[in-house]
Amino acid sequence: MNNNLAISTYSYHRFGSGPEGADLPTMETMIKRTAAYGIQGLEIIGNHLDQLGQADTASLHQLKQLMAAHGVAPVSVSAHHNFVQPDPAVRNEHIARLKQWIDAAYEIGAPFVRAFGGRWGTMTNFGEFMAAGGNEPPIDGYTLDDAFQWTIDSFIECAAYASGKGVTILLENHWGLTGTAAGTLRIFEGVNSPWLKLVLDTGNFIQEPDQYAEMALMLPHCALIHAKTYIGKSLYFDEFDLDYARIARLLKDAGYQGYLSIEFEGKAHPDEGIPASIAQVRAGLAAVD
Repeated sequence: MNNNLAISTYSYHRFGSGPEGADLPTMETMIKRTAAYGIQGLEIIGNHLDQLGQADTASLHQLKQLMAAHGVAPVSVSAHHNFVQPDPAVRNEHIARLKQWIDAAYEIGAPFVRAFGGRWGTMTNFGEFMAAGGNEPPIDGYTLDDAFQWTIDSFIECAAYASGKGVTILLENHWGLTGTAAGTLRIFEGVNSPWLKLVLDTGNFIQEPDQYAEMALMLPHCALIHAKTYIGKSLYFDEFDLDYARIARLLKDAGYQGYLSIEFEGKAHPDEGIPASIAQVRAGLAAVD
């Protein structure tokens, strides 16, 4: 297989969780390092743009120019929001957040904006949350059906907005409502818009009995793959890794031809972990004719 690779800016800076520390490289540095690795695309974390003070239109245009000059395509901008909000006013604030990042993707020239399905937030300890299989109790007085309907309705509005910008929203399997393929597809099918597709995070089905079967259910609707890697072992899980030759076979069977974007989440320093991740993913792809 010969899919193009991308790197998420998360790989360079894990918000203080990795050995690289809390200091965020400049966006210019991350663009140039991506080019130096011979990688064709870059996924940009919206929070990184905020931290660097480069989420304004003029800065996005400058970064767009720099990426083009280095042969690196802007693949997506990630939004950070949660539509599982009983208060309609609060929910509208989160809708506005996603629209903000749709605008950012448009200005920097990215075809995609990555989005989350949301969660209740009633379990604050991540270890307990994972021990519960990513399931948490609803807020008192509300049901899981309420959460899905809020989320579907919010995405319907945002997908209509995104269509006017020519930007596609990509819903990621990211715990909470999207902790399973079934939950992710429930939102996707409920929205039923050509401007909402899926992004598969290969590392986010760890709690499921057969994570590869979950991946296969999502792949027919995916426009992007997050190739999660754990060089030096996972930052958050014990003895967890992924079989990229097996994943590559799933991609081939699904006819997937888009980007594989590396999300390095291991304990190694990014200077070691990113090139090793590139080699790992490429080896998996090379194993499949």
